[in-house]
Amino acid sequence: MTRFFAWGTLLFGCTFFALPLIGMTEFSMRMLREGYSFEAYRVVLMDERFQQTFSYSVLMALATIIFGIILVVPTAYWVRLRLPAARPWIEFITLLPLVIPAIVIVFGYIRLYNTSSWLPLTGSSTGTNLLLMFGYVTLSLPYMYRAVDTGLRTIDVATLTEAALSLGAGWMTILTRVILPNVLIAVLSGAFLTFAIVIGEFTMAALLDRPAFGPFMQLLGANRAYEPAALAVIAFGITWACMALIQLATRFSKHTQAQR
Repeated sequence: MTRFFAWGTLLFGCTFFALPLIGMTEFSMRMLREGYSFEAYRVVLMDERFQQTFSYSVLMALATIIFGIILVVPTAYWVRLRLPAARPWIEFITLLPLVIPAIVIVFGYIRLYNTSSWLPLTGSSTGTNLLLMFGYVTLSLPYMYRAVDTGLRTIDVATLTEAALSLGAGWMTILTRVILPNVLIAVLSGAFLTFAIVIGEFTMAALLDRPAFGPFMQLLGANRAYEPAALAVIAFGITWACMALIQLATRFSKHTQAQR
């Protein structure tokens, strides 16, 4: 009876999630009256705005990942090595983006860094892009910090640091050549999650008026019929590709630990 209930729950869950996706995919392939085709996907992929906005979001995702690694890895390492008492506070701060809406964060940015403020970042495209990247780093902070902190738990940080110091290594060498290679899989997991978040984010990019992929999806959905469904399938595929890469990185991490 318990096994039957478990399989029934699994089947209900799969049906609940799969049916809308199947219906959306089927609808996206009915753009031509002759029958099913990939015409909507061709129109979306050949759209110049799609190429521009997707390229912009990919570049912003890469910049966010690099800045996030530079910010999170040294912080998590130092907290674990020297400030273990501050760890609950750091975890609380990194979880705040989950309870503070993105619209509140971006309005705070606009209020603080508008053209009449002491640091007018919104007065230029470069400054606004920088502001948007900081916003993305804030949104991805819970996932990036958790991934890196989990990776640090699997290694003996204190012993590695003492060994490197006894051999004459500096702090930068310890971080880049000792700590980072040992938590690289965890960092990659955080990076893939960050990539998925940045690609689909709408609120910050729209309010800062940046040509990102999220606002383009909303604009296309308001003016077309079949193309938005095709775009949603493409975005869903990108997200699942990121999840598959995370699983691949996790399996690679387990294989590495088994060898040790």
